[in-house]
Amino acid sequence: MIANDSDYGSDYNSDGEHSLPDEAFAASLAGFDRMTVNRLNVLLALLSPAQAFAVAAGHEQPRGLVRQLFALEGLADAWRQSALRRPPEIVYEQCLSAGVAVLIRGRDGFPLPLLNDPAPAAVLFVRGDLARISGRRVGIIGTRNATSSGRDTATMLGRDLAALGVHVVSGLARGIDGCAHRGAVSVANGAAPLAVVASGLDVVYPREHAALWQQVAEQGALISEGPPGTVPEAYRFPLRNRILAAFSEVLVVVESRSSGGSLITVNEARDRGILVMAVPGALRNRASEGTNALLGDGCPIVLNVDDVLIALGLDSRRAGGVAYDPRPRPSAADTELLDALNEPRTLDHLVLVTGQSLVDCAMGLARLEADGWVQQVNGWFEAAADSALYGFRSPT
Repeated sequence: MIANDSDYGSDYNSDGEHSLPDEAFAASLAGFDRMTVNRLNVLLALLSPAQAFAVAAGHEQPRGLVRQLFALEGLADAWRQSALRRPPEIVYEQCLSAGVAVLIRGRDGFPLPLLNDPAPAAVLFVRGDLARISGRRVGIIGTRNATSSGRDTATMLGRDLAALGVHVVSGLARGIDGCAHRGAVSVANGAAPLAVVASGLDVVYPREHAALWQQVAEQGALISEGPPGTVPEAYRFPLRNRILAAFSEVLVVVESRSSGGSLITVNEARDRGILVMAVPGALRNRASEGTNALLGDGCPIVLNVDDVLIALGLDSRRAGGVAYDPRPRPSAADTELLDALNEPRTLDHLVLVTGQSLVDCAMGLARLEADGWVQQVNGWFEAAADSALYGFRSPT
């Protein structure tokens, strides 16, 4: 347990002189109060996990872009309290006891489909074996309040795709999601299923899916952004949906109402250039209002598994063992901005450094941030750490 600063000095110094792996510190940070996806990405892009924990715990002074995080009222105190409640050694032991692996973005084992995502996860928790998810991937989603016809269709698609060697990706929710995975796990020696959930991997939700969770973990993998003990709060489901979309090469919507979580996932898929397909339903079936509207907007129709296989064959950008980057390449002017962001700068400072106009700088930064090339905290901007992979200078 971390009791005070002197204890920290002997156990968790930032020079790496501690007995814990980086995964322990990353797992602890992922469960901090007021820790967002963006804040965790900033911390772990610019600091080692041990350094990030030391700064968040208040044992080291933040610098550069990280320092801007602490300008948020109450954040420093919330993180100090979280560090006391979440000692890395205790959190990591919880992971090991639950059979949960901790994956850090950019490290070995982190899934390639998520590596260059516009809203990447900084830390992931996995039960099962992600290495089994090595072939083509199709997401199957839909309403929790599915009709018997919708449930049958989801089960059939999940079963047939798994039998044909296609990994079924879904969210293990009630209704369409659960049926798709039941179909996938029913196939002997079929393609491994992948489930993306909104709670800790030791917190089964919904509870009636406990046996299905176990089957998916044994045959494929369960994945979450939440460390063990994370409860399925409402805000976590839309966050989960972006990961589900990013894992999919094609997203199939079986039944969906006119609004709801399924359409959030649809939007996440479209933002990533992922093909969305839909199963038609009866005109008076409320559970098909959303899918029929998608078809009316031009989404390809799914009448059987062959329709999905054809779509997979037409788009192989996300297949194989190479990380696919969906981000648009910056223009020459925007690349100039990236080159200037080798350290935290404000908009006004960028205008002085680059000689671009205020309007051009502001618009360029907006594009770069939206496309995932730039991180911004409280008006301070810095190039994303992975920009060096594409010929841009990384933060120093």
